[in-house]
Amino acid sequence: MTDINDVPKFDSNSENKTNETSNSPQPLKYKYEILPEDYTNFDLSYKLIVIGDSGVGKSCLTNNAVKNVFEEAYNATVGFEFFTFNVRICEKVVKLQIWDTCGQELYRSLITNFYRNSSLAIMVYAINAKESFENVEMWLRELRTHSNPDVKVFLIGNKIDLEKEREITREEGEKFYRDNKLNLFMEASAKAGINTQNIFLKAAEILYDDHLKYLQKKKENKEDDNSTSESHSEFENKSTKIKREDFNDKKKPGCCLFNL
Repeated sequence: MTDINDVPKFDSNSENKTNETSNSPQPLKYKYEILPEDYTNFDLSYKLIVIGDSGVGKSCLTNNAVKNVFEEAYNATVGFEFFTFNVRICEKVVKLQIWDTCGQELYRSLITNFYRNSSLAIMVYAINAKESFENVEMWLRELRTHSNPDVKVFLIGNKIDLEKEREITREEGEKFYRDNKLNLFMEASAKAGINTQNIFLKAAEILYDDHLKYLQKKKENKEDDNSTSESHSEFENKSTKIKREDFNDKKKPGCCLFNL
């Protein structure tokens, strides 16, 4: 599992957004290109959910990653918001359908409906709000109760621009990530634009990797089936040959009634 916290934010307005920048850590092992939010063609599509307490900056993180903007006076999400993040990886367009959920207790029963059929969940807490980190365990438990058993889970510590107000150390976030065997831990800042895009780029990479593993497994199973079929056919041919040879050995001159 790769940690890419030190990767600088990529300019979403640049013409070439491939990860071939020199002298900097690479967030993806593949070449990629971030596409417009309204890009319609895609090869692979995945459902993502963003969960966490109210006020931790879930919508701001997503909005900054997708639209490259930050709104200081962003209103609390009521129900949910929907975003799309499109990225081309190895000539395949991956569409992330992002459901940004509200964090209020009032809507908790509504949120559980969004867990179903999610491929990846992004759990967010604010580094300057201890309670939001303590509640991450509850969010994770709820997620694993209502989602697919193989759902991928990211843990994101937001608002690192408020370092002087930090209540949760990076080490605490890393420990929770390791103890619960999550797929990624990262700290970010929606306001400063730090790692916002990288969260979703890494999500696209992991899900694309899963797709490649699925294709490889499918190919291996098909080869095994063909091999089994060929072996079975060879066994039948060999068995038939043995029976014929055995019959010919037992057949003696004069045994036939018509052999006068």
